[in-house]
Amino acid sequence: MKKLPLLLLVLLLPLLSMAQSRVNASEILDKINRGEAVSYRNATIVGDLNLTKLKNMKLKSGKGENDSKEYISTVNAPLTFINCTFEGNVLAYFNPDNGSGMFNASNEVYNTNFDKPVRFENCTFEEESAFKYSAFRGGASFAGSRFSEEALFKYSDFAKIVDFSNVRFSDDANFKYVDFPVTADFSGAVFDGEANFKYAKFPEGVNFGKAVFEGLANFKYAKIADTFNIRGAAFRGDDDFKYTRLNNQSFTLSNLLEKNK
Repeated sequence: MKKLPLLLLVLLLPLLSMAQSRVNASEILDKINRGEAVSYRNATIVGDLNLTKLKNMKLKSGKGENDSKEYISTVNAPLTFINCTFEGNVLAYFNPDNGSGMFNASNEVYNTNFDKPVRFENCTFEEESAFKYSAFRGGASFAGSRFSEEALFKYSDFAKIVDFSNVRFSDDANFKYVDFPVTADFSGAVFDGEANFKYAKFPEGVNFGKAVFEGLANFKYAKIADTFNIRGAAFRGDDDFKYTRLNNQSFTLSNLLEKNK
């Protein structure tokens, strides 16, 4: 009978090691640079996952002599992270001048595009996350994840699936100027800071059903076609729907809430 607990321990060791696995961000970057698919579950990612300086990084053409130099890296294989924690920064956008106190000191910007599906589901981003200007050509899902700092998706380009359902934005969520070509899903999302959708476009509609807006719900100048589902949503902070258009018509939040009952 004494052998039974030992046998159980041996059988459980793989599960215990999976639950406690820690992966260096450099290991992930090596896989991406080799063009390999990346897939992790129940892992803690240690260090900064900086995707802006991959081996295939190229200088974007068409820039004038006095313009900023824009370098583009491309992730060519699928990325899948399920129930992972990122202890460091996750960067698909980097501007060396941010926070430097100097104007245009380096005159460089680094961006990252994703050619294949991207999944960060039920993940925790403990530090900075930046996907500004990123093109998600294979679809993107961040469903069930939590962003501890600002979630920066300003100017991002989504080509297929856009899933931010049940995401917790503990700081600001910045989707300013984003053009969502397919129905975007923010159902059940919680916005503790500003939900910035200023100038955003939703030609196929958007789902904010049961979302919670604790801070400013900023939809100023946004254009929404088809459906704007806010059934069961809670707006507990300020809101700005000035110049917002729904099916090319102006509206008020109170009227929209009434229609979504």
